[in-house]
Amino acid sequence: MSDAVPARRARQRVGDLLRASHPRQAVFFAAAVGILAAVDGRPGREALSAAAAVLVVQLALGLDNDLADAEHDYRAQTPGKPIAGGLVEPSSASYWMAVLILLAIPLSVQNGAVAGAALLATLPIGWLHNHLLHRGPWSFVGWTLSFGLVPAFLAYGGWAGGMHGSAPTWAVTVAAAALGFCVHLVTTLGDLVTDNKSGARNLPLRIALRIGAPRLLLVTVALTALSLAGLVLAVLSVGLRQ
Repeated sequence: MSDAVPARRARQRVGDLLRASHPRQAVFFAAAVGILAAVDGRPGREALSAAAAVLVVQLALGLDNDLADAEHDYRAQTPGKPIAGGLVEPSSASYWMAVLILLAIPLSVQNGAVAGAALLATLPIGWLHNHLLHRGPWSFVGWTLSFGLVPAFLAYGGWAGGMHGSAPTWAVTVAAAALGFCVHLVTTLGDLVTDNKSGARNLPLRIALRIGAPRLLLVTVALTALSLAGLVLAVLSVGLRQ
């Protein structure tokens, strides 16, 4: 019994830390990129390598997001926030975020030097988003830029560093960036009330306060459908690479 209690507490701490890293979002984005790499004709090991790199980068950014929002989440009593709720120490979250960033470097470069640089560029972009932009009117910038880099990560992707592939087409890059803008709207819809309570004034909340949340939902669905259609059309018409 005495050994079971510490083990249970350790599992609980790991679970709380994992929840603070936004795991569902990370897994979804990693799986999406891995599938896109496979559809592009990349071997299975390269698709898995691409997915692993994206997963680690997203987990690191998830921890950074909850660290940056801890005070606001505490003030708004946002549910499901282990750092704001005192279940995860900020120092512990910062340590594991640093570990994930260190892991992200070789995992990203494994996909090729240029591809790795494109993916790693999303880390400083994500930091700027989490700490400076995402609670104000420029909250869409980080999502737009990060999604705009995904075509470069895929187009230049290969195996074991070095130069691979070629530059992505502008049509696909712009379409991916537009999808990133729409995904920002989608991921923010469920947090409009808590964002308002915490004093945030990000772009989706500003729009919702003007036109109402139901209309924002309709706009978001329409824009997302259009951006997805535009991305598919760009890939089919001009292709991923120049």
